[in-house]
Parts: sequence; structure tokens; C-alpha cells
Amino acid sequence: MNKGKGIEFSKGRQISVFLEDRPGTLGRVCRLLGDAGVNIYALTLAEGIEHGYVRMVTDAPDRAMEVLRKEGHLFFEKEVLWLEIGNRPGGLGAVAELWGANGVNIEYCYCASSPRVPVGMVIARVDDIEKAMRLLENG
Repeated sequence: MNKGKGIEFSKGRQISVFLEDRPGTLGRVCRLLGDAGVNIYALTLAEGIEHGYVRMVTDAPDRAMEVLRKEGHLFFEKEVLWLEIGNRPGGLGAVAELWGANGVNIEYCYCASSPRVPVGMVIARVDDIEKAMRLLENG
């Protein structure tokens, strides 16, 4: 992990899996990965017309993709930024403003943290990962 402006960050790999929009499909994918010893760090599910897709980051993306491929799931991989930001008001806003003021577009992001932990995790897909990282390093 790199550090800058009180934030730890690194490049990461995100897997997006297409699923039928019906009960049980997410549970089956999560069970497959769990049975293979893959831990899911972050996940978001978006709906579409009769299908949805899951974006996730895991502790073992190669293993996750191997399992998904073996089970016939349609998926793809993208490079994203993993940020660990202090769990306090304004933390994500400061990053988003820094990037925006310097022309880095956030295509999407997702995050979650318990109110009981001091650091939250944010997954961000941006149009220029190298520039976004430089900005965080140099602030």
C-alpha cells in the first residue's frame, strides 16, 4: 500500500460477474467463492433487465476467476484503486474533490465500513489511475 494525505491506497483487481436476476444467484456465487477459500473484501450488486452484475474485490482474484470460469460464469476483470480512508465525515469528499479539481473522473466507486472501525475501504474506478495515485501521494 502507498500512503499520502493520511490515506493508504494501491491498485487492485475487481471482478465483475453477470448473474440472472432471480433469487439465489448471488448466494450461489458467494458460496462458490467461500468454499474455494476466497474472501470477498467489497461487493456491489447492480440490476439490469433480467440480469444483474456483481462487482467485487477479493483476497485471491486469480483463484476467484478460476472458480467462476470452471462454473461457467461470465465475468471480466478491471483495474481499480483500493483506498483505506479514515472513517470520519469528509474523508471521501476530500479525495473526490482533489481528483475532480485535477481532471480525474470517477467512473464509479463503492464503499462500506462499520461505524466501529477507524478506517473504511473505498473501491474506485477512475479514468486515470496513475494520475489519481500521484495526486494522493503529492496532495
